[in-house]
Amino acid sequence: MASFRLLRSVLFSFLISNFCNLIRFISVDFQGESGNLEASVDRLLNEEKQMRLAENVAGTRKAATEILQLCFEAKDWKLLNEQILNLSKKRGQLKQAVQSMVQQAMEYIDQTPDIETKIELIKTLNNVSAGKIYVEIERARLTRRLAKIKEEQGQIAEAADLMQEVAVETFGAMAKTEKIAFILEQVRLCLDRQDYVRAQILSRKINPRVFDADTKKDKKKPKEGENIVEEAPADIPSLLELKRIYYELMIRYYSHNNEYLEICRSYKAIYDIPSVKENPEQWIPVLRKICWFLVLAPHDPMQSSLLNATLEDKNLSEIPDFKMLLKQVVTMEVIQWTALWNKYKDEFEKEKSLIGGSLGDKAGEDLKLRIIEHNILVVSKYYSRITLRRLAELLCLSIEEAEKYLSEMVVSKALIAKIDRPSGIVCFQIAKDSNEILNSWAVNLEKLLDLVEKSCHQIHKETMVHKAVLRS
Repeated sequence: MASFRLLRSVLFSFLISNFCNLIRFISVDFQGESGNLEASVDRLLNEEKQMRLAENVAGTRKAATEILQLCFEAKDWKLLNEQILNLSKKRGQLKQAVQSMVQQAMEYIDQTPDIETKIELIKTLNNVSAGKIYVEIERARLTRRLAKIKEEQGQIAEAADLMQEVAVETFGAMAKTEKIAFILEQVRLCLDRQDYVRAQILSRKINPRVFDADTKKDKKKPKEGENIVEEAPADIPSLLELKRIYYELMIRYYSHNNEYLEICRSYKAIYDIPSVKENPEQWIPVLRKICWFLVLAPHDPMQSSLLNATLEDKNLSEIPDFKMLLKQVVTMEVIQWTALWNKYKDEFEKEKSLIGGSLGDKAGEDLKLRIIEHNILVVSKYYSRITLRRLAELLCLSIEEAEKYLSEMVVSKALIAKIDRPSGIVCFQIAKDSNEILNSWAVNLEKLLDLVEKSCHQIHKETMVHKAVLRS
């Protein structure tokens, strides 16, 4: 049995060495006589068949790649496409041979003479790699290149459809950064075609926590049976660069619906990137945007938390006007809209020329609305009852406008108020039922009795101390 195995290994070694010599001879022969291309390919096909039937991986791979190399050197692109399809459909074709063919043919894409030949070659490779899990990464890269060509031709909808056909999140062997870059490209194309629903669905495939991973840690070696993760190509951005691209795309998405708080959080994430924080030319425009969108965002606990956190930022002292703006919003005092707008109008217009562009078409109207809402909240804190006329005076509005904005805030449950229209009085107090009143009385009485008990204890203590001093 041992002698049989030895004989078989010697025989295979002999066949491979002869086969390699034959390939060299065919290649030299082809280089000398350009008309012998078809004859050379036929001879290599016969050798490929022998190697494939013998299940010789190295020999089959060598024969297949040499056939493609001959076609490429002859610049016969039609024959190259035909041979790729022909070899991939051979009965019992080895996976390694198909993978090598696809990888080698991908190197020829950039050397095609025109765009039609390039598209034809990419489509051929896509057909070969369709449904084959061992070339799924190559198929994803080919699809991305084809989508880029379609986009350059102005066919954005077709490019987006092509990219959406590939679900890279299921590819275990693809590098994490390449997956993220591919999904971000899908999101960008959906935003370019104004398909905001699909853009949101695709963006949820990326967990923002992945950008906070420590890239300096040593990579664990894969265990036996696990997929070996390939290295990302050189043109794929780093994780922190992808983080910035991700949040810039999310800003585009949130700007569609004027979700100011989410836009602010996205800018805050960009602001926290180390490369941005180290460069004042980058973080100053971003911090300006954070301040503007904090003021534009409706009042809620998240907005209040971000507002206070931003005020504690030391870098805010570099832009004192915006620090003053945030302090005005935080302080529970009425803000005069006309004075505020006259002071910050130029800064508001200046945002169009900075990073991120303008604040939005409705930003000016929404800024006025937020100042009015802030003033109403201030009034509700200091007044339990107030006339509509006086409220309108404080807000610098007409009575009808003051009633309209107050009603909108009540409907959105931003505050509790009731308007007595016949008497023209606004009541900010919550109507209590009898049980609540009795409970509040009981609580007050309990506090009063606790104070009386503590006072009696202190009087008794002082009396005992005084008596002890007299006895001594």
